[in-house]
Amino acid sequence: MTLKSTSDKGPQTLSIHGGEAPDPVSGASAPNLVMSSTFVVDEEISFSANNLSSETPFVYTRWANPTTQQLESKLAILEQAEAGIAFASGMAASAAVLLAHLSQGDHLVISNTNYPGTAEFARETLTRLGIEVTPVDTSELANIESAMRDNTRMVWLETPSNPLLRISDIRGAADLAHRQDALLAVDSTFASPIATRPMTLGADLVVHSLTKYIGGHGDAMGGSVCGKQELIGPLRGEALVHYGGVISPFNAWLIMRGMATLPLRMRCHQENALAVARFLEDHDRVEKVLYPGLESHPQHALASSQMDNFSGMICFRCADPKRVAERMMQRLEVIHYAVSLGHHRSLVYLMQTDDLVGSSYRLQGEELDKYRDAAGEGVFRLSIGLEDSADLIRDLDSVL
Repeated sequence: MTLKSTSDKGPQTLSIHGGEAPDPVSGASAPNLVMSSTFVVDEEISFSANNLSSETPFVYTRWANPTTQQLESKLAILEQAEAGIAFASGMAASAAVLLAHLSQGDHLVISNTNYPGTAEFARETLTRLGIEVTPVDTSELANIESAMRDNTRMVWLETPSNPLLRISDIRGAADLAHRQDALLAVDSTFASPIATRPMTLGADLVVHSLTKYIGGHGDAMGGSVCGKQELIGPLRGEALVHYGGVISPFNAWLIMRGMATLPLRMRCHQENALAVARFLEDHDRVEKVLYPGLESHPQHALASSQMDNFSGMICFRCADPKRVAERMMQRLEVIHYAVSLGHHRSLVYLMQTDDLVGSSYRLQGEELDKYRDAAGEGVFRLSIGLEDSADLIRDLDSVL
């Protein structure tokens, strides 16, 4: 009782059944949770991770685990990729890709505004290891093209980007990267596989923080990388086993459980976000609203061409943001003033400009001016949940 094929199945079916099968011993319909750290073997197995292969039986959970393996299969199916691998967090997944596929003397082109953890890792850790890093506004293909060098080995996109919701042309960036024999890696956390499947647009690797939309309930941390088997295979031996960012089987089980409702949740996230974004756009105390589903978004057409769902992330700006943030902390009833995103409950947080551009992005000159023009003193990153949109609107109206 397993899916005979996945190419003819829809995302709702794949989110539920992809990578899963009834337990052959008990007949259990739901996936088992295998918490064992070690497994009994009946043949001699190499103790070196360098000798791992797809045929290696379960030996030790840091290498592979039955529950985690089901999650990895489901992720790969949804992303239309050959293989997937799960990690303990989104940062563990991002670090795995960057460290395993870049070496001293290589060059990386990366988004100049993206998740701060990734931005700081690229600018501090990678450069310390002798890897050259060029941050550019990847929402304009010309910037990527002008940054490419003979030693460029990877282009890293985040689309939509954190926090300004810039959209990067995945297909165009893939063409530029491949002309240089470089890999294209896409952090698609804000989109989810329901909105965008970068592999179908030419990407080589797709990264997710599973903590966000894919898990969806704010109770389990995880990360993943999907791509061709020839790129994912080495990550298991080097990045998973040697770096040690191993996801707990319990977290893998929780995330897989959340994935069953991912298409339904994303539909509601988008519906709510569009209603809230329109409310904010018409509010006299709101200066700017960025949401890919609004026609006013500067890249709405590009977003429409590569996103089947506009997700639930809104970025907005208003006067005196610190005072508004204080009111949010004191008065919000439904929305939580908290970091993170993609959960069933709505979350909002002020992303202060001086904090981000000074410590994480280190923008200067025209790039700094462009960021300040969009963000002002700071923007509110609003992750719209599954509550009634009318309640979210009343909550926001009470603090603006």
